[in-house]
Amino acid sequence: MAFNSYVFILFFLPAVLAGYYLCFFRKGSRSVSVFLLTASVVFYVSAGWETSIVLLISILLNYGVFYGLKVCSRHRLLREGGGKYLLGIGIICNLVLLIYFKYYNFLVDSSNLLFDSKLAVREILAPLGISFITFQQIAFLVDASRQEISSCNFPDYILFISYFPHVSSGPIIRHSDFLPLLQADRKMDWDKFSAGIYMFVMGLGKKVLIADVFGSAVDWGYANIDALNSTSAVFVSLAYTMQIYFDFSGYSDMAIGISRMLQLDLPFNFNSPYQADTIVEFWKRWHMTLTGFLTKYLYIPLGGNRKGRARAYVNTLLVFICSGLWHGASWTFVLWGGMHGCFMVFTKHFRKVFDRIPSFLNKSITLLFVNFTWILFRAQSFTVFKQMMGVLMKNDWGKLRDEISVCFRPVVAENLSCPDWLYAVIFSAVILFAVLKCDNVQERAKNMKYSFLSCVWVWVVAVVSILSLSGVTTFVYSLF
Repeated sequence: MAFNSYVFILFFLPAVLAGYYLCFFRKGSRSVSVFLLTASVVFYVSAGWETSIVLLISILLNYGVFYGLKVCSRHRLLREGGGKYLLGIGIICNLVLLIYFKYYNFLVDSSNLLFDSKLAVREILAPLGISFITFQQIAFLVDASRQEISSCNFPDYILFISYFPHVSSGPIIRHSDFLPLLQADRKMDWDKFSAGIYMFVMGLGKKVLIADVFGSAVDWGYANIDALNSTSAVFVSLAYTMQIYFDFSGYSDMAIGISRMLQLDLPFNFNSPYQADTIVEFWKRWHMTLTGFLTKYLYIPLGGNRKGRARAYVNTLLVFICSGLWHGASWTFVLWGGMHGCFMVFTKHFRKVFDRIPSFLNKSITLLFVNFTWILFRAQSFTVFKQMMGVLMKNDWGKLRDEISVCFRPVVAENLSCPDWLYAVIFSAVILFAVLKCDNVQERAKNMKYSFLSCVWVWVVAVVSILSLSGVTTFVYSLF
């Protein structure tokens, strides 16, 4: 059940809000948590009951390990040795599930390629949000082993893991960000509710009216690389840069907006990353919760920057390779992560040089690098990447393909004689300007003064977005 579907917008979300506030005003905080848990289970089961069983097994296993860690912490003889072994078992079990459901076929293909083996791939249906859920549960166990979690009952733990606004594409939430919200006395905050509506609608608009438009051009371009000239290939690469930006930021806005309508706060996950001066700042703005997770649970345990500059650079590179592999089960993602890691190391090593470069030039360098690496990210294989790069470098400049430019023709302009390529250029220029200059939705929601005009604007975006739902398109990050 996607956020950008009629079922979710017209039925599931209104039912959840109605049930939630019925419990909120009449029954008390415990019944609110029970209702949210029920809604989350329904949402997850709608993606497939088979994968829901896998999630249940994973939750039972991890909560059992958590309970064991709490027992070990209360007994001096078990505190050191027993806790470490139990934590190791928990982490291994989580990784085994992730590897099987996400990386089995990748490992099989790699083995067949390297060792000329004849292993067969399998059709494996991965549980919804398996990557996010795995990281979240590992973080929970590690924090429990460090005695950073005082208590967590089983229903709250299930809700913490399966909470439906974030389960598909994040953000990755920590127990310290979420569990206190379940246990606190809730008060109705109409400003927060209004901000939630605004963020959800703006996120929906980003997905339907912007990301999906660029996505249509991208899908055609990558499906017909041989038909592209250099002009069209450049446009397709830039279109994907915009598509993944608005797709991911749109989902994040919708997830945070839904939570605010439910009087809950999810962590900020997306802070105008294309406005970053350097690649270091980019990763402080893009998928912020993933960056925080990898820093705390991988970079720092590896030694961080405590063991010298060279070791810090190696740790950085390892973290980004893991980040690439987390994004997708393909060697293209590994290379993508490695390239970002190398550029991160390069930027840190020559930090003083970058500090002397004008800001607009730093922004341009960063954006060009990110755009280039998105080509590799989008390619399904090195073959596709090679084909796209070949088209980009063959110096075949000319007219933008009609099949691409027509994606940007607005419905209201069907009877106008203006060429389609002009719509594509104008649309892209306006969106690029907004990306590079405008505040993000969360900042606008925080500082927004609600008026009649702002309400009209929200309703217009909502109506146009809903009417534009010609089909349910998958959020890009739900595939990772």
